[in-house]
Amino acid sequence: QVQLVESGGGSVQAGGSLRLSCAASGMILSYYGWGWFRQTPGSEREGVAGIHPGSQDTFVADSVKGRFTISRDAAKNTLLLQMDNLKPEDTAMYYCAARSRVVSDYGVLSAGEYDFWGRGTQVTVSS
Repeated sequence: QVQLVESGGGSVQAGGSLRLSCAASGMILSYYGWGWFRQTPGSEREGVAGIHPGSQDTFVADSVKGRFTISRDAAKNTLLLQMDNLKPEDTAMYYCAARSRVVSDYGVLSAGEYDFWGRGTQVTVSS
């Protein structure tokens, strides 16, 4: 049974950092494509960062470029999102997601391409 569990969220002041983790069970990390998404109430889920299966190529949204980094810890079967220089507009519920299908680079940050989702972890950034 596939299960994704996010952790690492919290409250920080603007300019601070957080590192989110997504522990995966029932699947091998490198076999799947991965993404981090975020959502605020009343808004659509927004792709933040993604990575193709078995690849070192990563993708980040323009809104977080230069501040967020996605990576995998294969030994721990965990997906990571390092978030630096956080801004109040980064406040959201953050979700990790996995997909088994092959997608183009344009699909990496598209929520509809993903099959498995965690329950999310809240990130709150105060000014």
